[in-house]
Amino acid sequence: MEQYKKEFIDFMLECQVLRFGSFTLKSGRQSPFFMNAGDYIKGGQLKQLGEYYAKAIHDKFGDDIDVFFGPAYKGIPLAVATAIAYSTLYGKEVKYCSDRKEEKDHGADKGAILGYKIKDGDKVVIIEDVTTSGKSIEEVYPKIKALETTPGGIKIVGEIVSLDRRERAPDTTKSALEVITEKYNFPAYAIVTMDEVIEALYTNGDKKVITDEIKAKLDEYYKEWGCR
Repeated sequence: MEQYKKEFIDFMLECQVLRFGSFTLKSGRQSPFFMNAGDYIKGGQLKQLGEYYAKAIHDKFGDDIDVFFGPAYKGIPLAVATAIAYSTLYGKEVKYCSDRKEEKDHGADKGAILGYKIKDGDKVVIIEDVTTSGKSIEEVYPKIKALETTPGGIKIVGEIVSLDRRERAPDTTKSALEVITEKYNFPAYAIVTMDEVIEALYTNGDKKVITDEIKAKLDEYYKEWGCR
């Protein structure tokens, strides 16, 4: 496992963004763990978070990128922090933008997009916190493609999330990221997967965070909800 992944797992725990216990998810599932990127609330935390995203993007996609797109609302600070970190770490100026939940109908920046206005020829990476069903991409993808003036003019290089929960998406045995890759024909990755979290904290770890009891609950959960 890459060093930045090990550090990111510790970072999530330190910020209490990743927690273990018993949680009710939006889907109604009872989960033994919960991840909430909204708990990154300090400047230093956002700085580090952007660096982890930047390292993962550089690792997975390289430097041939023009724009970081962060879906509203949680994706906005993620895209901004990543753009700053990418400039600092790799000397590459990547623009940021986001969709608006409600289109702005006045001013010089009116329209459905906040920040840079994507255009034909741009190569875009979508940045999110986490995805379980892939539903957010169903909303974001057509918004980006609607900005094209010619079919295929805007290239979506891929998507990056912080954590791949490794749960099956609705009506399939595959994960949400796998479904996104197949449906939209671009790769979808995570900084870390739950498999890697378990490896770091239990298999090769001290078992203080993921104890034998929690590991048993994780095994039970993934037996029912895990992707194949």
